[in-house]
Amino acid sequence: MPPTINTINPSQGPTTGGTTVTLTGTGMTGSIAVRFGSTNATSFTVNSATQITAVSPPYAAGAAAVTVVHPTGTSNSVMFTYTAAQVPVVTDIAPNNGPTAGGTSVILTGTGFTGATAVKFAGVPATSFTVNSATQITAVTPAGNAGAAAVTVTTPAGTSAPGAFFYVAPPVLNSADPAQGPTAGGAVVTLTGSNLLNATTVRFGSTNAASFTVVSATQITATAPPGTGSSPITVITSGGTSNPVAFTYVATPALTALVPLAGPTSAGTVVTLTGTNLATAKAVTFGGTAVSFTVVSDTQITGVAPAGPAGPVTVTVTTAGGTSPGLTYTRKAQPGI
Repeated sequence: MPPTINTINPSQGPTTGGTTVTLTGTGMTGSIAVRFGSTNATSFTVNSATQITAVSPPYAAGAAAVTVVHPTGTSNSVMFTYTAAQVPVVTDIAPNNGPTAGGTSVILTGTGFTGATAVKFAGVPATSFTVNSATQITAVTPAGNAGAAAVTVTTPAGTSAPGAFFYVAPPVLNSADPAQGPTAGGAVVTLTGSNLLNATTVRFGSTNAASFTVVSATQITATAPPGTGSSPITVITSGGTSNPVAFTYVATPALTALVPLAGPTSAGTVVTLTGTNLATAKAVTFGGTAVSFTVVSDTQITGVAPAGPAGPVTVTVTTAGGTSPGLTYTRKAQPGI
């Protein structure tokens, strides 16, 4: 008994052929041919007794009767309509930008993509492409020059008008200022470099910045997250990841002793401050008054006490890691003569 075809899906395709259709029905096991009109399918596969998939051959525009040939006879026919091949049209590219190194997977949306033979970016063939349907292609960008690149799709019917893909140069960092900050985070760092527009991420080591603002193509301000030790900063844009610039987390300073603990109300007493994490000191204050100082080591600073009224004042040290808790220094009035 010959096979029977109940449905064909899809029921139309271009005159160039290449459309994969699914025939459902009965008695299909052992079928020896699938024909579109009098022309054999480009290929076919008997999936089961009730299903065959076949690839349409090139054919003139119009209706073609599709039949299945079996040793027991030829099936009834179902209609497949060949439409005149249309020149492909690209209506959208997503994403529409990526690094000059290539490797971006993009989705091309449009019409007339069936049978596509080439996808090109500024005349350079895509690294690879897959025709997903008549309206969609997935392509991988080749390497290209920074700027706009015309994207075209070619089929047997012709080449599309170009769409636009933008190659983005990779970001470059030159400096970070300051290059140190407290382990608690919060340092506002100015990054300078090039190709920084449209930055999507700023990282301190592997941790995202607490926040950042793109000021221009050459500058970003970023707020450091909490961290420890060396945490090189990088910037990520659609052009890729920048080179790292150095940033180091500095522990909060602490004071353990002042020698001497007291002095006259007049200026000039040299006080030795002992503590930890003092190497990056940028200020020493006595009662809020900044004084001249010398960093002797990470555990010692000498500072010159300023003049002031008799009584206690709080001495603090401020470093890249923050401001220390204070110790008390007492000014004493000199006895009268």
